[in-house]
Parts: sequence; C-alpha cells; structure tokens
Amino acid sequence: MKSFRLVWANLRRKKVRTTLAIGSFAVALFLFGLLAAVRMGFRGGADAAGANRLDVINRVSLILPLPYAYRDRILRVPGVSAVTYATWFGGVYQTEKNFFPQFAVDKDTWFEVYADYVVSPEGREAFMKDRQACMVGRSLAKRFGFKVGDRIPLRGTIWTGTWEFNLVGIYEGNRPEADTSGMFFRADYLEEKRVFGKGTVGWYVVKLADPDGAVPVTAAIDALFANSPNETRTQTEKAFAASFVKQMGNVELLIMTIGSVVFFTLLLVTGNTMAIAVRERSGEWAVLKTVGFSDGRVLRLVLAEAVLIAGQGGLIGLGLAWFAIPNVSRALPMLGALYLSPFTLGLGLLLALAVGVAAGLLPALGAMRLRVVDALRRI
Repeated sequence: MKSFRLVWANLRRKKVRTTLAIGSFAVALFLFGLLAAVRMGFRGGADAAGANRLDVINRVSLILPLPYAYRDRILRVPGVSAVTYATWFGGVYQTEKNFFPQFAVDKDTWFEVYADYVVSPEGREAFMKDRQACMVGRSLAKRFGFKVGDRIPLRGTIWTGTWEFNLVGIYEGNRPEADTSGMFFRADYLEEKRVFGKGTVGWYVVKLADPDGAVPVTAAIDALFANSPNETRTQTEKAFAASFVKQMGNVELLIMTIGSVVFFTLLLVTGNTMAIAVRERSGEWAVLKTVGFSDGRVLRLVLAEAVLIAGQGGLIGLGLAWFAIPNVSRALPMLGALYLSPFTLGLGLLLALAVGVAAGLLPALGAMRLRVVDALRRI
C-alpha cells in the first residue's frame, strides 16, 4: 500500500505530462476497439456461418437466378435434410442512405434452416398467415424505431414500384455475431407482384444431415445440374461469406498493420516519457536507496508507474470504444452488427499493460542500476 501511494504521488507531480501519457493510451486503445469491431464486422458473416449449411448459386454469377424446380431435385440428394431459398430484393426505404438488406424467403423452411434466428411463436404464426408480412432484425428495428404492427414501404429498384410490408415480428440472434440488421419477407409475395423472373430464386441454402458430409453433397449437387442451362456452384456457407470479404481486399491485413503502427508509436512515446521521469528524479532514487530501498523495489516502482498509466489509459480508451461502437454500427449498416466481445476487451487491456511494461522496462533498469554516489554527484 505504501508503495502504491508513492507511485501515485509521483504520477501527480507532473499532471500535464501524466495526462498526456494516459491520453495517448486512451486514443490507441480507442482505435484498437474500433478496428477490432470493424474487423469482426467484416468477418461476421463467415464467423456466424453454419457448419451444417451449403449455399447453391448460379455457376456464372450470383446475380443470375436459379429455377425454382431445382428445389425438389436438391432435396432428393443423399445427405440433404432440408432446402430453403432466398432472393435479393434491393429496395429503398425513404432514401438511398437508409440501406439495409432485404430478402424474399420461403416462409415454410427459412427459419427451420436458419435456427440462428429466434422468432416468437406469435410472429412466426403471423408470418405464415399474412402474404405481405415481414420480419426485421433487432438491430434494424432499433436503428429505425420499427415495432410490430408498423407498415414498411419500400421503393423497388430491381422490381419497380412501391412495395408495402406489414411488420409482424422482430427476430433475435442466438449468438452475438448473428446478423440482425436485415429484413425477411415472403417469397410468394414477390412472385405474385414481380413482372419478370417468375419461377426463379436467387440462391438455395441446403441444410446437411451431417456436417462432415459437406464434400460429397457439394459434388453431388453440382453434378446433378452439370451441362444444364443453369449450372450451379455449391460451397459451404463460411466459404460463401468469406468470398464477399475477399472482394474488398485484405482488410484484415490493413487493420492489423494500422494497429501495429499505433502500438509501436505508443511504445516509443511512453518509453520516452518514462525515461524523462526517471532522469529527472535521479537524486530521489539515490535517496530512496540510501534509506534502504533495494534495487528490485526501485525497479518495481518505475514499472508500476508505467503500468498504472497504461491501465488507466487502456480502460478509458476501451470504455470510449464500447460506447462509440453502436453509433459506428448505425453509420456502417453494411457491416452488420458491430460489437466488442469480452475477449477483445480483455486482449486490449492486456496489450496496453504489455506496452506499459515494455516502455517502462529500460528506464526501470536504468533506475535500478543507478549508483548512489553518481546520482548525488549530479546534484
């Protein structure tokens, strides 16, 4: 306790310098939190992908549809337990800035295949009864203030005209990384109103009876439609989601590079701050050694100062990032739900403390090796 009071008193002697050092850690850990959340947003689709699901798309391009008749043929493939489908809608809510994904899905099988989405029994029943029914995710409902019973109009872009939907339920994710930023509505409503593309779907989602059987089922589905006018490409849902991230370049490498540069700069700044503090107090360290402080205790005092600065700055920065993430998520809806996991928060704090120890180690060794006679001679 006495040592802590001594360390705390030393930090308070140069309030401006200490505040700036803590601020440097706060800014660095704030950036770390934001970059980690954005990285998880880019990887969210792949991380949340089900191990027991395959995606079947048109071999030429995802934008080309597949015949509805493929559904029953896929369902008869050995190892397939269920098949559902979806079609991208691409409507506009109020203005183009209010982007969020909308999918026309099979009302009977979508929530069976995607057990990741939790829907109330009342919402599921209403979805089955109302042809114009839709479901929105929790984060999307929070973003626009949607509530059950609302009428949601969308301006069609692929299929023109005004499309109106009745919000009958809000779905949740059973995992933090589950994407709840989208909207689902009934495919039969789309089929009824659209003037072209009838009898087709955007892609199929296959639920496997055994996740270990993904390879033979993938080969069997693609072989089933080989040399047809609409050949297929089947892949695991994780690979399908990862392909979208790859289209944007190596975002993960960019984020890791920025983070590394930030922490290296922080290490230099903090190390310089601690070196100045130790040099200014050379006489004091000599006096402490004279009255009985061991070299090891002096080393621990200097390290404690650096770690205390790092810990305070880290907690402040991560706290600011925690509160800022929801606003960033609303500003970048295309990334889905952004969040900071407890593991990420713990890792950030550990990194801050590690930088604090690394930055204070050389100055602490210098204070430990300081000879009393040499220090007093300087005075």
